[in-house]
Amino acid sequence: MTILLVVAGVLLVLALLVLVHRWLWIRLIRDTTAPGGRIRRAGTALAFALPLLSVAALVAGRAGAPFWLERTVAWPGYLWLAVLLYLSLAMLVAEPVRALWLRRSDAAARRTGADGPAAPGAEPLLVPASGPDPTEFAAEPHAPARRAGAGRATAPQATLAAVAGLTAEPAASAGPGSDADAPRDPETGARTTGPGAAGSGVSRRRFARVVAGTAAAATVGTVGYGTYGVLRGPRVKRVQVPLAKLPRAAHGFRIAVVSDIHLGPILGRAHTTRIVDTINRTQPDLIAVVGDLVDGSVEDLGPAAEPLRGLRARHGSYFVTGNHEYFSGAQQWVDHVRELGLTPLENARRPLPYFDLAGVNDIAGESEGQGPDFQAALGDRDRSRSAVLLAHQPVVIDEAVRHGVDLQLSGHTHGGQLWPGEYVAELANPTVAGLERYGDTQLYVSRGAGAWGPPVRVGAPSDITVVELASYQA
Repeated sequence: MTILLVVAGVLLVLALLVLVHRWLWIRLIRDTTAPGGRIRRAGTALAFALPLLSVAALVAGRAGAPFWLERTVAWPGYLWLAVLLYLSLAMLVAEPVRALWLRRSDAAARRTGADGPAAPGAEPLLVPASGPDPTEFAAEPHAPARRAGAGRATAPQATLAAVAGLTAEPAASAGPGSDADAPRDPETGARTTGPGAAGSGVSRRRFARVVAGTAAAATVGTVGYGTYGVLRGPRVKRVQVPLAKLPRAAHGFRIAVVSDIHLGPILGRAHTTRIVDTINRTQPDLIAVVGDLVDGSVEDLGPAAEPLRGLRARHGSYFVTGNHEYFSGAQQWVDHVRELGLTPLENARRPLPYFDLAGVNDIAGESEGQGPDFQAALGDRDRSRSAVLLAHQPVVIDEAVRHGVDLQLSGHTHGGQLWPGEYVAELANPTVAGLERYGDTQLYVSRGAGAWGPPVRVGAPSDITVVELASYQA
């Protein structure tokens, strides 16, 4: 039953993606380009290629593709997902504007004849579309030459007749030089020039291009700035957290919290170096790496993680697993970070001079029999001492409260990463970002120092947080 639900969910997502891409193709390509043109063909090709690259970027790693192939498809594939999100939002905002403009322009076209509005009180001469009466020609020999056009209504008459539905072929009955001779859009049949072209033809296409161009410019600006924010590296955030049982001597103890670094096919060694340099500049007393360090194997990403060897803190650097470690070989990474000088806390506790530091495995480890064990990490400790817990996901806060933890440090949410993702993250997490209190336990959630999927952050800037512990006795 669970497998059927997963398959149904995947099919639903794929169907939604197909519909969204089809809609964007209509608005951005079909409505703005000429049929058969080079630009339309290129846009149509991209409409097929970009979603395929996105799917390839998402599945390449788990499918065991070579790392060079992952890196090749990652940039265009993941970036398109971010562009798709904000382009869709921009076009959704534009839809009511487009509908209103079309309604007003169509109404104006109906009110206006081919050569302008009819004079007030004028009665149009409506001539039958079948042509002149042959008896007229017999009565007046010279009539054929003078009346060659007698069976045709003039342009204003033909237009008014067409509106009234009194003639079947108003366009054919217009004289030379009228807008009936104007070229028509091959798709819609609407005039592209002349007095009757308002709201159709070139005007409509021009309007579609303005809307598409505005949406594309806003999207490129948003995604570009969000990408720059990730590649620039995280900024330092400082938070003071008072703990009731913390001794006076520990007042001002600094813990540098970093989560969700997400080394992978996009973020590599340079990203790690920026993070290590930023942390070391804060001169922390302790460093806590709270999960989702990597998206890949030790073989592929070992060199990218190497700069972690340079972390410096008086009381050491500690690490707990996140859910992405269990997609990448958790035990291999636990062993590797130990070689890099970090201390893994696998459901374990380390007594420090002023408080107990504990760490639990991520919930994702339950599938491998290595899930969180709060009893092992906190069960027999001295509750008169303050306890700080490292746990990747905020959802374990209930267990932290139950075991008398004073402060839990987490990540996982990315703060939503891409607005409006924070509202989705709120559905699955008690706290998306920042400091909140749950009973006697405080929970701090970092937005993370990297990005998963698209290397883009919008409305949720990356951070490294220096948590400064404060004593009530100070």
